[in-house]
Amino acid sequence: MTSTTTKISLESGKDWLVKLVTSETFVYITKRLLQALLTLLLASALSFLIIQLAPGDYVNTLRQNPKISPERIEELKRQFGLDRSWQEQYGLWLWRIVTKGDFGTSFVYQRSVASLLWERVPATLLLAITSLFVTWAIAIPLGIVAAVQQNRFFDRILQVISYAGQGFPSFITALLLLIFAQNTSPLFPVGGMTSINHNDLSWFGQILDILWHMILPTLALSITSFAGLQRFTRGQLLDVLREDYIQTARAKGLPENRVIYVHALRNAINPLITLLGFELAGLLSGAFIAEFFFNWPGLARLTIQAVQSQDLYLLMASLTMGAVMLIIGNLLADLMLKAADPRISLESLN
Repeated sequence: MTSTTTKISLESGKDWLVKLVTSETFVYITKRLLQALLTLLLASALSFLIIQLAPGDYVNTLRQNPKISPERIEELKRQFGLDRSWQEQYGLWLWRIVTKGDFGTSFVYQRSVASLLWERVPATLLLAITSLFVTWAIAIPLGIVAAVQQNRFFDRILQVISYAGQGFPSFITALLLLIFAQNTSPLFPVGGMTSINHNDLSWFGQILDILWHMILPTLALSITSFAGLQRFTRGQLLDVLREDYIQTARAKGLPENRVIYVHALRNAINPLITLLGFELAGLLSGAFIAEFFFNWPGLARLTIQAVQSQDLYLLMASLTMGAVMLIIGNLLADLMLKAADPRISLESLN
């Protein structure tokens, strides 16, 4: 009896595994991951070439220090591999990643690049994801209200706000928020991720402290994104509300709320989900400005410092990490689109 039960369980597990491996979603994810590897390879090679085209390298800045002898500079060039051609440097860097998972050592920090990224990426993701949540939680409802009240007073007010938000560059928005924080000090902190006494707080107090420091950077990231998303939502919903099936639903006497939120919104949401992957990438690039102005200890500030000091391997790893986040964001957006509308074939999303 036991052997029969075990055999049935193994057969059931085998059938489940076969169904999983042959499912459309699994095949699609596998294909996208393989494409992602090729994309990352080409993007990293192109980034490495562009970095090498910049004049000078890390040791050039050391030559300005009279305390460092020319012999020591040559020794450092050999130590960091800067005496080789860019093809050799790229090949060795890529080989270390594939065989050891080693992204190299930072010239400036004299630490593993992977450990530096591990410290900074969570802060950037926290800021970007929070900003994304805030943007969508506000922009989508306001876009719906603007479409429902088309050309009325509230819609016109939102149009003015959205045009103004899109017209302001991100760095101007950050500067205005800094001025606002200065005039309302000490209401909003403008530096770092935590307060001086952060470690002395309770776990709940530490969470509140981080959220308090996130207010202005999140606003700086959200304002421009909110303006565009609100207008996009309004336009998509207006297009759907003009469709014949919406007029038919109204003619049948369905409540207006059901027509808008059940029939119209379900069909207008697909382009918004597609936009989600690009929105995440846009927030990551916008985080450079927010982190710089508000001294946020994230990946963006680390990348800027790497560019300024020509810290080759740290810069390459930061750019690669940004590309990985973009690929993951687009993949998640496609899977969410499939979940929202099962009629969509994943193959058609390629």
